[in-house]
Amino acid sequence: MDLLLFVLLVLLTGVTAGLVGSLTGLGGAVVVIPVLVIAFDTPFPIAAGAGLVTVLATSSTSGAAYVRDHLTDLRIGMFLEIATAPGAILGATLTVFLAHASLDRALEVGLGIVLIATIPASLQRRHEELPSDVRPDGRAQRLGLRGSYHDVTLGRDVPYQAADTSKALAVSFGAGVAAGMFGIGGGGFKVLALEHYLRLPMKVSTATSNFMIGVTGAAGASLLLAAGYVDPFVAAPAAIGTAAGAYFGSALLRGLRNRTVRFLFLMVVAALALETILRGVGIA
Repeated sequence: MDLLLFVLLVLLTGVTAGLVGSLTGLGGAVVVIPVLVIAFDTPFPIAAGAGLVTVLATSSTSGAAYVRDHLTDLRIGMFLEIATAPGAILGATLTVFLAHASLDRALEVGLGIVLIATIPASLQRRHEELPSDVRPDGRAQRLGLRGSYHDVTLGRDVPYQAADTSKALAVSFGAGVAAGMFGIGGGGFKVLALEHYLRLPMKVSTATSNFMIGVTGAAGASLLLAAGYVDPFVAAPAAIGTAAGAYFGSALLRGLRNRTVRFLFLMVVAALALETILRGVGIA
């Protein structure tokens, strides 16, 4: 394929990825990596390197907008990063090792399995607009892990309180490992930790995940960059397109219902998980 055409197609892919990633909290990599691997036959480690760069682009663009709109909870996000950042370093190290062992296909199948694992918890709450019967644990109360945001769709301020911090920390560590290994930012697991275990509203979960993936992505991207898996001809157009898409996505989120955001999250994750697994086993 001609280099100019390749760059243009990756740029357009990035725009779509940024839009979807900013709305769902998954980061642009969840679209960019499968497309690079499946449509452009890019080696998985190179795709993962580009993915982590797009994660940084999504986080810096939509994350700033969500902080401005008071949707992102910085206190909760940084609390969970205590577990996520070390996991990302471990995951990136494992990716370098597996790539040197020529186990790229195993990484693709693993990415699909990771994505599928995030679906059941959100599916159980597909009709829930706001969490109810939230019981904060002692750590959440001591650290003041609570807040509120103004919901444009509902027309009122919505208070929230973090619940099970122990399980959320454990899932966040897994999110970091997934981010480092697969270059996806771990947004699927972050949303799971924020919405399912901390019991935050879906919009707050999405916005806070967009903030967190930037911290996690930086930890993993540095190792893949040092290992030579960040190709500028792949990563640069993907990042530019993702930043543009994330800008538009961040403007759309405020007007959507929490159930709509959750539906988008589930559809994107399910489709990409299936495609990636089929590719990994040599069917697609």
